[in-house]
Amino acid sequence: MKFNITITKAKLVDEFPEHWSSDDYRQLLEAFDFEDAAGVADTELREMLFLAMSDLEPDESARIVLNYKLGDALNEGQIDQISHEMLQDKISEEYADINYHHELFHVNQLLYKGYNGCFPNAKASIIEFELKPLKNEKADVDKSFALRALSAGISDRAVIKRLFDDQLAGEKEFPEAEAIIWEFKDLGDDQYRLITSEYWLDQSDFEAGEFESIVELED
Repeated sequence: MKFNITITKAKLVDEFPEHWSSDDYRQLLEAFDFEDAAGVADTELREMLFLAMSDLEPDESARIVLNYKLGDALNEGQIDQISHEMLQDKISEEYADINYHHELFHVNQLLYKGYNGCFPNAKASIIEFELKPLKNEKADVDKSFALRALSAGISDRAVIKRLFDDQLAGEKEFPEAEAIIWEFKDLGDDQYRLITSEYWLDQSDFEAGEFESIVELED
């Protein structure tokens, strides 16, 4: 199936503030042994959390936030190791299991903001694009389909091309797409938005703002 693709918007962000709810902040404050977290106004929760962090070493705060976010998925040893490594490395890009990259991004950036840059600054990419069929055909556009369609305009130097070239070409199954794209939304009228790590994809990875692509439909 042949498409005309236009990249309509691409930008980098270092945080999604709405990711953390007031309840998240209160539970984190309690984890930092902050008294009367329930009595803190919603507008002051984030600042209070950063003050609570300042009483601890960065790796200690990292352990607390990691345990809150990923304590059900990672064991104590893994959390301890990550809490030290993330002071030097962009753990949300370099951790071996890409299924954790999304949550690690949010953890890293909360700590980055709380410690005024003590942690490496990771970035997320928000890319909006038009995926218009050249014929009057319909396709079920999911994460893997979107990446395969976009791959026609992506430079061979891009990390995603170097690591998943066969999957992008449709020669292998592509379950990793679920972890590579953090959020995917159909905006209607052949318009889509995806959020991923800068590590996988950003505006500079596209060789043109408009291009044609062919995606083989699965039987």
